[in-house]
Amino acid sequence: MSSCVSDTARALACRDGAAATHLKFISLFVIFFTSIIGISSPVLLARYFIGKPVYDKTILIIKCFAAGVILSTSLVHVLPDAFAALSDCHLASRHPWKDFPFAGLVTLIGALLALFVDLTASSHVEHGHGHKSSGDYLPVGTQDVTLEKKVGNNINLSNEELVKLKQRLVSQVLEIGIIFHSVIIGVTMGMSQNQCTIRPLVAALAFHQIFEGMGLGGCIAQAGFRMGTVAYMCLMFAVTTPMGILLGMIIFSVTGYDDSSPNALIMEGLLGSLSSGILIYMALVDLIAADFFHNKLMSSNAWLNKASFIALALGSTSMSILAIWA
Repeated sequence: MSSCVSDTARALACRDGAAATHLKFISLFVIFFTSIIGISSPVLLARYFIGKPVYDKTILIIKCFAAGVILSTSLVHVLPDAFAALSDCHLASRHPWKDFPFAGLVTLIGALLALFVDLTASSHVEHGHGHKSSGDYLPVGTQDVTLEKKVGNNINLSNEELVKLKQRLVSQVLEIGIIFHSVIIGVTMGMSQNQCTIRPLVAALAFHQIFEGMGLGGCIAQAGFRMGTVAYMCLMFAVTTPMGILLGMIIFSVTGYDDSSPNALIMEGLLGSLSSGILIYMALVDLIAADFFHNKLMSSNAWLNKASFIALALGSTSMSILAIWA
């Protein structure tokens, strides 16, 4: 309880609504532009290598770096923050939050939910009901060759198409998990009136969004979406955190709740845990396991295997180091 009192006193000393609001408006533009840079870099890099002999290898290495970033985001950033929010001194004496590790439970639910979506969508695609025309799912940079055979009114998808559809599903579910995380970051920052917390967060979140954007962008690049879909997914990632900040500012102006209020802590903890479960499942199962154990290109090329592991380690390390500041 004494630590809670001292934390409250420290927060009051740094509380300055006008200065905090000024920093938040700066962060809107900084975070938006760094998000655009982060998510578009791997997409543009992949398009540059289209048609070249190293295209497949380049995409694979980018994706392994992305997997490291996403795994580190979930385990080093999102999950500890969720546990911290639900064990905060403002909730520690309340039922049922002090009686049960809800952060771990909701993380488990998030992972199981991602598995359920994965299984359902994969089953749907494999039975040929999620696809109507080959043009919609033609990989970027390939010629219009016959990848499907029509039997009566049914469409039998080739292995290559099934892989491409799976990659698109992974990208979309990943974006959902990352959007949850981005909204939480934005709303928490928007509700805060603590200028001492916000000032270092602006710079830290700029780098955070670059690396997280590179993670998501690497998966989008491999999925071969149409240009309009790629632009839409990049824009959604870029605007989510700034929109969260604006939403947090509105919540504070209407309710007076700041980021240390019990209701805000509960929302942050539960959404963070759900996001963490989704991202852990996607990183381990759909990115790392899929590439390192089920990718023919990886298994037939020893140097590519090593380069991919180094990329995975670099992605994890880069994102983990950022946890010092954000």
